[in-house]
Amino acid sequence: MTFVGFVLLLVIAAICGAIGQKIAGYSLGGCLVSIIVGFIGAWLGPIIAREFDFPKFYVINIQGKEFPVVWSIIGSAIFALIVGWLTRGQKLNNR
Repeated sequence: MTFVGFVLLLVIAAICGAIGQKIAGYSLGGCLVSIIVGFIGAWLGPIIAREFDFPKFYVINIQGKEFPVVWSIIGSAIFALIVGWLTRGQKLNNR
């Protein structure tokens, strides 16, 4: 994987992690945390999809690496919700 592909993967993971945190209603941190949450969601989401036999949809292929965007967002939201409940993370104000 080239440097540009890696940076693109990081940006997509950050966006998915940020959306997942917003859906969950908890902010676990800044941009670096959003990247981590996005990658954890990209790992957790497809596991959930396989367990319940849900289809893969909207998968981005970046230089041979698949990134499941929708399942990453769902996995990120679940992860952020669980971590937010356990650590009493910063609750987002929805005004």
